[in-house]
Amino acid sequence: MQAGSRLKTPSKTSNLCYIPSMNLPKLIVVSGLPGTGKSTLAEALANRLNLPVFSVDPIESAVLKSGIKKSFETGLAAYLVAETLAREQLKLGLSVIIDAVSPVKEARDMWENISHELKARLVLIECVLDKNLHKQRIEARIRNLHGLPEVSWADVEKRRKEYLKWNEKRLIVDSANSLQDNVSKALEYIGRA
Repeated sequence: MQAGSRLKTPSKTSNLCYIPSMNLPKLIVVSGLPGTGKSTLAEALANRLNLPVFSVDPIESAVLKSGIKKSFETGLAAYLVAETLAREQLKLGLSVIIDAVSPVKEARDMWENISHELKARLVLIECVLDKNLHKQRIEARIRNLHGLPEVSWADVEKRRKEYLKWNEKRLIVDSANSLQDNVSKALEYIGRA
């Protein structure tokens, strides 16, 4: 399977992926710079685990559709909506997946605090990509999210400067590898968490 290609939807009889340690709710955060394959991996994991995925960019796009002008506050609102949705699911004992860059301490603390407060396992997955391939993917990518301009390589380089190194235990996924391999690796990691 090509890197970046989507996995097939499983048949109706096999759409659940049972992982024995999923009896405790898990907050699975898929992070990384824009264009590193976060959304692709998060969606594939959501499909395999039959879990909701709360993606910050589409949430911000929905906020912008309401007529609110894009600003720092609309980005913050998107993170807060994702946090609230995750919180409500975790309260029910259900695991969730967050798809968000999470570049700064405040965003990362948000996920840590929710998991601690609701006694959920925090599972961190960081997507990375070789700089040359990353640039090619950014230049070819079209997301068509309402109100959000396409991300340029200059935008990625700016975000790279503010993107803090993760100190927490996490799985690092190289998105140059096949999606199928990365999903298998992530499922194994999630199962052990």
